[in-house]
This record gives sequence, structure tokens and C-alpha cells, in this order.
Amino acid sequence: MTLKELEKQLLALTTVEKTQAIQILVQSLTNTWQGIEKTPGVCGGDACIVSTRIPIWSLVNNRDLGMSDAEILKAFPSLSAVDLANSWAYANAHKIEIEEAIRENDEVMREN
Repeated sequence: MTLKELEKQLLALTTVEKTQAIQILVQSLTNTWQGIEKTPGVCGGDACIVSTRIPIWSLVNNRDLGMSDAEILKAFPSLSAVDLANSWAYANAHKIEIEEAIRENDEVMREN
């Protein structure tokens, strides 16, 4: 995608969507993601919900498999809706990282 193509899409967003896009860009530039942390030695260093061992890729994978946010929150009672919103924003900004983590986990599961 070119910047010119992106510009057209950005201009078509609602004010709320533009605000969300700006937040994602700022977070991406500062590498600070509220509620998300990477800790060496914890979950392979993958991005997780703060103070948990719940990797973002796992939540994304659950959603990709058809679970709703409500079902995910029920399956992970320690999480809040804000945790999921932060997870989705992180995942959207780091698609390749998340896709690779899901793929690697699938490979490990097939080997076992």
C-alpha cells in the first residue's frame, strides 16, 4: 500500500476512527502499549497482557477461531474489556508479529 492510497482511506474515516488511528500511530512510534508488556523469559518474550502469561497472539487466535469478546472474557476471567481493546490495537499494529507467533505455536502443537 502506498502513502497516497492510505491517505484516501484515512480521510474516509469517521472522527472517532481517525482518533483511534492517531492513538495507534503514537503508540507504535513510542513503542509503549498500555496494558501490554514483553518480558524476556516469559511466554518466549511474546507480548502479553501486563502481569499475566496471556500472550496477545493467543487472544487473537481465539478470536480468529470464532470466539466473541464476551466468550474470551469468560474464558479468561482475569481480563477486562480494556485488556481486549489494548490487545486488538496492539495486534492491528503488529500483524506480522502476531501472525508469526500463531504460526509458530501451531507448528509446536503439531510436533507434540
